[in-house]
Amino acid sequence: MEFTKMQGLGNDFILTENLMKLKRDWPNIAKKLCHRNLGIGADGLILVEPSNIAEYKMTIYNSDGSLAKMCGNGIRCFGKYLYDKRYLQKSEFSVETDSGIKHLVLKIQFNKVVSVQVDMGPPFFEPKSIPVLAQGDKVVDKYLKVIDKGFTFTALSMGNPHAVIFLDEIDNFPVEKYGPLIEKHSFFPDKVNVEFVSVKKDGSLKMRVWERGVGETQACGTGACATLVAARVKGVVNNTAKVHLKGGTLKISWKGENVLMTGPAETVFTGNVTI
Repeated sequence: MEFTKMQGLGNDFILTENLMKLKRDWPNIAKKLCHRNLGIGADGLILVEPSNIAEYKMTIYNSDGSLAKMCGNGIRCFGKYLYDKRYLQKSEFSVETDSGIKHLVLKIQFNKVVSVQVDMGPPFFEPKSIPVLAQGDKVVDKYLKVIDKGFTFTALSMGNPHAVIFLDEIDNFPVEKYGPLIEKHSFFPDKVNVEFVSVKKDGSLKMRVWERGVGETQACGTGACATLVAARVKGVVNNTAKVHLKGGTLKISWKGENVLMTGPAETVFTGNVTI
């Protein structure tokens, strides 16, 4: 199987083509190939598939084999892949995902993709659409106790579920301790991605993320979008802000109904593997 290893702010993926829609055991293939010691190593496996409603479809499996509906860093890599492989030679196009159609705009310089803007669609706040077991129209600053520590979180969906937690300081916060416990908390029937966020004096946001089915990663595009939205709902940032992650910085805007995410995507290497 031919593959391309790509990354967006250190959030890395294995991309391979499934244009014939072959019925393989993709969950177990993802677990095998994404293993950091026994495989290629990645946060997820992305399939390039045909679509009847967009130019192509992105199907993504997390490193634990679970199916992800959407991935912000992954779809930027997906867009660059389509352009670099000459499947598309235009800067604007649509991609089908399991959370709907996403519109991409590539910034091209000297025939190379330098950044990708993705229209991530609108955020969803209704508890059952996230899902989260809570009452009301929105879940803002809801209290949650995990072992010895209490948190307040804001929940929303960006095509996948997020719980955004604001803290004074996150650099030394034990994400690996509390992240998996919140991810699997009974509040969240489908588990949840957890963002730990601090607001900086310059109006930017600093974020660490525990991704559902993966663990702590260098970056999460949908998580950065959820973070900006949650911060805007709380009134602590403007409509546009930089979100600083371990792997780099994303520009996130929420000026109308939809959220726009802009950031880089890079090819690491290509290869061939037996599965």
